[in-house]
Amino acid sequence: MENILIVDDEKNYPMIIGEILQEEGYTSMTASSGMEALDILKNEIIELVLTDVTMPGMSGIQLLEKIKEINPDIPVIIMTAYGSVEKAVNAMHKGAYTFILKPFENRALVAHIAKAISVYKIVQENYMLRDAISSKYSFDNIIGKSKPMREIYEIIQKVAPTNANVLIEGESGTGKELVARSLHYNSPRKNKPLIAVNCSAFAETLLESELFGHEKGSFTGATALKKGRFEISDRGTLFLDEIGELPISLQTKLLRIIQEKTIERVGGTLPIPVDFRLVAATNKNLEDEVKKGNFREDLYYRLNVVKIVIPPLCERSEDIPLLVQHFINKYIHDSNIKTSGITPDAVKILCDYPWKGNVRELENTLERCIILGSGDMITPSDLPLQVRQNTSSFLDLDGIPQDVGLAETLAVVEKRMIQRAMKLSGNVQTKAAQLLGIGKSGLNQKLKKFNMG
Repeated sequence: MENILIVDDEKNYPMIIGEILQEEGYTSMTASSGMEALDILKNEIIELVLTDVTMPGMSGIQLLEKIKEINPDIPVIIMTAYGSVEKAVNAMHKGAYTFILKPFENRALVAHIAKAISVYKIVQENYMLRDAISSKYSFDNIIGKSKPMREIYEIIQKVAPTNANVLIEGESGTGKELVARSLHYNSPRKNKPLIAVNCSAFAETLLESELFGHEKGSFTGATALKKGRFEISDRGTLFLDEIGELPISLQTKLLRIIQEKTIERVGGTLPIPVDFRLVAATNKNLEDEVKKGNFREDLYYRLNVVKIVIPPLCERSEDIPLLVQHFINKYIHDSNIKTSGITPDAVKILCDYPWKGNVRELENTLERCIILGSGDMITPSDLPLQVRQNTSSFLDLDGIPQDVGLAETLAVVEKRMIQRAMKLSGNVQTKAAQLLGIGKSGLNQKLKKFNMG
């Protein structure tokens, strides 16, 4: 029930208006002066102020100015007599929602109040939504404590306040879009649009129109002018996902737009200035794509002002317990299901699994367990069969030919384990030896054995 403050030095008006508002389902408070009104505003929740213009001590316009200093969003409706219309118009320029002439019809007053409060509610809901989004995509909420993830946090924190182009590389399912959103919602552009485009989701002709827009009649089916994603993202952030799939012809146009900060719609000749921050993502290695001739080298360097590489989940297995708890909390809250947690042995199995689908696969697995689980806790028996049988699936025992001997098979496994440890350790032999549970000298011998030294 909305609370309305009525400010008028006349005794009858506040009482009459209060009765009208009560019939419409509002509550009301009254003040006979501007100073009294300000005291109420500091101590009560008020959704709208209805004030007279001419009052002793502090006029309604002066009160309006004070209210806007306290809370610029509270709607203020000015009540005025015919002789004070000029003052009321002045009040509109100072931020009043509207003014109404005395004596007024009850229906007109109620209509003005209902509309003003509706607008106020929308503004407040937008603030709440914006805060919720900012919290959701804060870099603090990207889950992980491993060294690679800590480095990503630091990069986001440093680059988010700037306008620098960012290139995010990582396998599918690692969370590239989450990083892009964190960059946007921790930047000065956070109150402007974040527009995402998947470059692999459109045919070349459609993608051109999607990105740059088109003029009416520019091609068959173009029955109206259409703004492209660059225009829509003006003063915000444009996120181009799967940038490695962008056709060469559009790469050329993108390079020019990045350089000149102007676009031309399809079928148009007028350059249109655009102010955007560009974040691109790919699951490909763009340096390799440049060497193959699939990606323009000059565009690559324009995009790659700051690069963020998200490691696959198998390279940061220490983050898995945190991710597991995060997703359990998420789906317990969303699904109203009685599952309350996960057993340690189930977590260990999840940590040992290679997760080729990365974080997305882990999330989907846990959602399935929560939905289909029968007990209060997720146990190993709730996990999918391929996760529980991780060892055989990882080694692909069924795929080993029958005529291959044990020694040869073990040698292959040993070599792969060493390769994996070297990769995880960044080729630091001491750390790789620790991961393998052997001494550094033993690792050196094995590196020589497999010609990996």
